Amino acid sequence: MKGKTTLLFILILLFIDQAIKVYIKTNFYYGEELRVFEWFRIHFIENPGMAWGLKLGKGDAGKLSLTLFRLAAVIWGFFYLRKIIREKHHPGFIASVAFVYAGAFGNLIDSLFYGLIFEKSNPVTQNIAQAFTPESGYAGLGFGHVVDMWYFPIVRTTLPQWVPFWGGDDFEFFSPVFNTADVWVSAGVISILIFQKRFLRRHPVVTASAKEMPASL
Repeated sequence: MKGKTTLLFILILLFIDQAIKVYIKTNFYYGEELRVFEWFRIHFIENPGMAWGLKLGKGDAGKLSLTLFRLAAVIWGFFYLRKIIREKHHPGFIASVAFVYAGAFGNLIDSLFYGLIFEKSNPVTQNIAQAFTPESGYAGLGFGHVVDMWYFPIVRTTLPQWVPFWGGDDFEFFSPVFNTADVWVSAGVISILIFQKRFLRRHPVVTASAKEMPASL
């Protein structure tokens, strides 16, 4: 997989991710939900942290640390991608790493710039945020929140009383709300885990002396 092809692939993934996020941000108020099916919903929320709402520390310092961590990961990922392309690794491995890179880059864009260019949507007033208006800018550079929208409550039930510790509690699968960039990251990581033997197999280098060696001694 060549460098230009990989770059185009990443740009397409980034465009899809950002187009969906901008559409959700400018057409849904915070907390609004559209039920496509009972088990598939578009639910607009914003996440100031990482996946599952995890954060690096508290307050502004924690948010800034997370943004800087994402920035460092994207910079490192650029050089790693360039390395494996130059070393002609398996195209599937390069594509998988490109998926992860595009996902990380997509969420970094949210963190860096969304706080500057968008208004804040309030679930009470149900206002829909607009971009590049005099009221835009709910946070500074690096303090934006990541836009999430995909929600799949496939199973919603109450656990039986005999279940230890959680008996009688409500149970839902799958409860997290995530975005397209998260899908890219997950797809890349899962592909590497499933096909790692094929992706990471390296062909031995055959030297000139080895070629000239007789088949039998």
